[in-house]
Amino acid sequence: MKVFLPHRRAALAGAVALAAALIAAPLAAQAEDAGITVYNAQHESLTKAWAEAFTKETGIKVTLRNGGDTELGNQLVQEGDKSPADVFLTENSPAMVLVDNAKLFAPLSAETLAEVPEAYKPSHGRWIGIAARTTVFAYNKTKLTEDKLPKSLLDLADPAWKGRWGAAPAGADFQAIVSALLALKGEEATTAWLKGMKANVKPFKKNGIAMKGVNDGEVEGAIIYQYYWFGDQAKTGENSKNVALHYFRNQDPGAFVSISGGGVLASSKHKKEAEAFVKWIAGKGGQEILKTGTSFEYAVGKDAASNPKLVPLADLNAPKLDPAQLNSKKVSDLMTAAGLL
Repeated sequence: MKVFLPHRRAALAGAVALAAALIAAPLAAQAEDAGITVYNAQHESLTKAWAEAFTKETGIKVTLRNGGDTELGNQLVQEGDKSPADVFLTENSPAMVLVDNAKLFAPLSAETLAEVPEAYKPSHGRWIGIAARTTVFAYNKTKLTEDKLPKSLLDLADPAWKGRWGAAPAGADFQAIVSALLALKGEEATTAWLKGMKANVKPFKKNGIAMKGVNDGEVEGAIIYQYYWFGDQAKTGENSKNVALHYFRNQDPGAFVSISGGGVLASSKHKKEAEAFVKWIAGKGGQEILKTGTSFEYAVGKDAASNPKLVPLADLNAPKLDPAQLNSKKVSDLMTAAGLL
């Protein structure tokens, strides 16, 4: 029978502790190296630029899982508190509202919220605006003169516009515009407009295809966001050479500015790092990338300047709207009832 002396017991305990530490160290390093996971519905190239610059500055690794607004929003709702996501980024606000209504966002700090003016974030502070885009009527310059353009988005439901304009109704972009119409004008007016749209519109699969349809003369105009035109112009211009942009202004529903959102998931195991990423995007570093990059989306941070080619946000005279009011589920129901989805 072996007898362990006290000093041998101490030595054995020390060896066990050392072994445990040696095992734990790589695991801790792996956890640190894992960084944060971002469910990204924003443009892949833009978020990639954000993530790379943020990692370079902070050392925090960012893993992107890309998808669409509705797709990833619904996925988060299904995953609930078991989601591996730390951050959710969208192109449009309705998907943020979907996730927020499921009570899946953690409140953001006052310091993070201070990065963005009140007009570009929801009133409750559970997520924040990170970029924006404006609704426009892209029209064929060879077919329409300025005096023949619609004065309001609502005009496009008039029988006079039958077969003359296009849109991509199945996309999150267009559904965000309808969400704004619903919030501004109510269900009855929105239902009537969608009925007129169904009778008049030529549907396209995507906004870029709708703009090309305008350029090629398939339709005289289309409802899209402005960055499709600016992006094409910055390349070859082949899909927009015959196209000009009409800004509705006058707080018309057609002047709606859609806010891209960023939020931290309440289930995140890395909330500090996740909020640092959201704050960085909404702050000087992320907004400078919007100004100098090729996304042609608007910067929304305090005192942040957008790409100088864009019509300034202040000149758009957009309708005032709390993005927390946008309702993707109701819009989907109304558009389905109208035969547009």
